[in-house]
Amino acid sequence: MAPKAKPAAAAAASQPPPPLEDLFTTLDRHINSFSFENAVKLADQILVVAPADEDALRCKIVALIKDDRLDLALSAIRSSRTHLPDFDFLKAYCLYRQNKLNEALESLKTQERTTETMLLEAQILYRLGKMDACLDIYQKLQKSKIDNLEINCVASLVMGGRSSEVQGLLDSLRVKATSSFELAYNTACSLIERKKYTDAEQLLLSGRRIGQEVLMEDNLPDDEIESELAPLAVQLAYVQQLLGRKQDAIEAYIDIIKRDMADESSIAVAVNNLVSLRGPKDVSDSLRKLDRLKDKEAQNFQLASELDLKLPAKEKEAIYANRVLLLLHANKMDQARELVSRLPDMFPESVIPILLQAAVLVRENKVGKAEELLAQFAGKYPEKSKVVHLARAQVAAAAGHPHIAADSVAKISDIQHMPATVATLVSLKERASDIEGAAAVLDSAIKWWSNAMTEDNKLNIIMQEAASFKIRHGKEDDAAKLYEELVKSQGGIEALVGLVTTVARTDVDKAELYEKQLKALPGLKEIDVDSLERTSGVKQVDGPAHVGVTESHEEGKNKTKAKKKRKRKPRYPKGFDPANPGPPPDPERWLPRRERSTYRPKRKDKKAAQVRGAQGAVVREKHDVGSSSNNSNPKASLGAASKGSSGPSQQSKPSSKSRKKSRN
Repeated sequence: MAPKAKPAAAAAASQPPPPLEDLFTTLDRHINSFSFENAVKLADQILVVAPADEDALRCKIVALIKDDRLDLALSAIRSSRTHLPDFDFLKAYCLYRQNKLNEALESLKTQERTTETMLLEAQILYRLGKMDACLDIYQKLQKSKIDNLEINCVASLVMGGRSSEVQGLLDSLRVKATSSFELAYNTACSLIERKKYTDAEQLLLSGRRIGQEVLMEDNLPDDEIESELAPLAVQLAYVQQLLGRKQDAIEAYIDIIKRDMADESSIAVAVNNLVSLRGPKDVSDSLRKLDRLKDKEAQNFQLASELDLKLPAKEKEAIYANRVLLLLHANKMDQARELVSRLPDMFPESVIPILLQAAVLVRENKVGKAEELLAQFAGKYPEKSKVVHLARAQVAAAAGHPHIAADSVAKISDIQHMPATVATLVSLKERASDIEGAAAVLDSAIKWWSNAMTEDNKLNIIMQEAASFKIRHGKEDDAAKLYEELVKSQGGIEALVGLVTTVARTDVDKAELYEKQLKALPGLKEIDVDSLERTSGVKQVDGPAHVGVTESHEEGKNKTKAKKKRKRKPRYPKGFDPANPGPPPDPERWLPRRERSTYRPKRKDKKAAQVRGAQGAVVREKHDVGSSSNNSNPKASLGAASKGSSGPSQQSKPSSKSRKKSRN
């Protein structure tokens, strides 16, 4: 059969190709119907007929990009013999889609700065986190009257930490936040950054309503509408979480995850927020939900490629950090150690990976290594050392290393004067028995606040705490000087009381001089010290000096004698009528039954006492017993029977008839 096919193939090859116009018409039809795979095949046919056709080559590359075959599009650009002017732009776009952002920027440098190239450059800078440069480009593009440019501008301001400028931008552009649901979402994010959670919630609700109306007018199906509005639903749940309505937020997150109709990014954010909201509760379920975000082909935890491209670095870092914390709670140390080792390369600009590495070491009881690791990082990157120093101080303080903790806190220069920092340093140095160092911290703080020109000056608080510290450690003279300065500068009662009590230990005359400045308490007369010594608890000393009694003491005595106790109404049990109390309660109700006078022991079965003796013994019948037993004392017969039995003694139970006769 094979030889017969050759003539047919030869005949097909001999046929002339269709005209280029027909091929381009078919290509245009494929592109308009979004059949990009067929468009690529047809473009290849055209390039066979006309290898140098620029339109066919451009259509092929664009169709490959639309079909998400970016590697083939890049290889087509690089292998092309003809280099078109817009090839660098298409190459930069492909690299941007592949998240190769620096290479994409390099490719754009050779391009002329048009509106398209500037928009792409702004998007690349946004992905790189260079928000200031991104905003500069958007400001230059505002004159171009590009539709919905304000949406990207607001997003860049929020990501750049300039949320306070959002409202000014909207006012300058004369645009309302509710002009589109995308702009409402971005503006709500700026309100969240400014901690205006209630306003953000209202704006998100308005944005969701606007989005539903607009998308329904476009005749989109319900599932696509829900997918488009999923970011607003996730952000609403987040606002509920911030407002303290945690249960509502949990239910919203779970509903979004279960319905599975949102885009990948929204589901990833919902899963991460749900995991962080739960904390250490239900760790296994949280780990399973995070597994949903991982790359199915990867053995270790790694985000899926789509999420890795779409999510910002901050959100990806939060997902990985929560994964590590859950692994620590689940005591899966091997997986936590492996994941933590990869994070510094993934997020080189962040301090979170080093903090997580220290947390793993602490969990493994390697506190010394954790302290050393944090110290090395702080020395290598001083601009990021503030959080690291605080973490090292916390680890060292929890491990009982107060000198290391104090050294770490002391290296953060911009918070040394704050009252909380001063109190922490003093406490740590006291634990480390460094009293002179603690006193130096207080003196330095006093000096700083004395020269500070601020409205909220903390000098009084620092000086009072310093005086208390010096009194505790036997430095009354220094404490008195501090209190005296406070009295002269502020004149507060607390400072005056502290001064009097402190000076009284060394200079009584001076203490009495300052004591006269204290105001007398209202309602109190002069108190006789001698009368106070005769009060209860003090041993009286015989002598004429203790005979007199002050008038105030006598008045107090008479008042206490004249004072009568107020009669209170008795509290009766519920439903009790004091007019008809009924029969009195039994006086023996609290005694055990056996000790009550009405107790009668229960009668036991007589037949149980008939069989006695060891197992296998011969039992005599009743008629074999001598007649003398009938005339004998019943008590004696019972005692004889009990002695002859091998088991425990049993007492016969009297019948009811005999009980009645005995009463008679």
